[in-house]
Amino acid sequence: MIRALYLWTLRMAEHRHALWVLAFVAFIESSVFPIPPDILMIPMIIAAPRRAFVIAGVATLASVLGGMFGYWIGAVLFDTIGQPILAFYGKEAYFDAFSQNYNAWGAWAVLIAGVTPFPYKVITILSGSTGLNLWVFIIASILARGLRFFLVAALLWKFGAPIRDFIERRLGLMFTIAMALLIGGFYAVKFL
Repeated sequence: MIRALYLWTLRMAEHRHALWVLAFVAFIESSVFPIPPDILMIPMIIAAPRRAFVIAGVATLASVLGGMFGYWIGAVLFDTIGQPILAFYGKEAYFDAFSQNYNAWGAWAVLIAGVTPFPYKVITILSGSTGLNLWVFIIASILARGLRFFLVAALLWKFGAPIRDFIERRLGLMFTIAMALLIGGFYAVKFL
């Protein structure tokens, strides 16, 4: 099923309404869909580099709105929809353990999940179910998703197709390392 969704997503990058499809995929990926919008963004930007930042803007806006939908699922429908989604991604134990202290570090969690390969939808649902301040959630989502999508757009705009392999294979790892260094830097400054 995942492979079929992946192939469908790639075919949609060539569709004449690809920007609308991207918005739809970015929206639902932030709450329930397993395929990231980067799969659509990359071929769209390579095909039309002059539109790279418009494409990134659409992905960011739709992703944040989808994140708000995930937040709503967590806040209102956690037992009926949120719990099964977390079960699908194998994150129930993570939810139970992490929800205890989540709101103290929620903005960081949203920021990290919004940039790294960690499923952002898990954090959107978790944020709603624990009652993370909605404005904190929205601001962290805009920063994280904007950073992720605009960086991909900038790399593709600047370097084109040769950077595609790097982005598809290693960008998640690079974001994870960057976030670890950022958090480590904050801890180092705090204890100096």
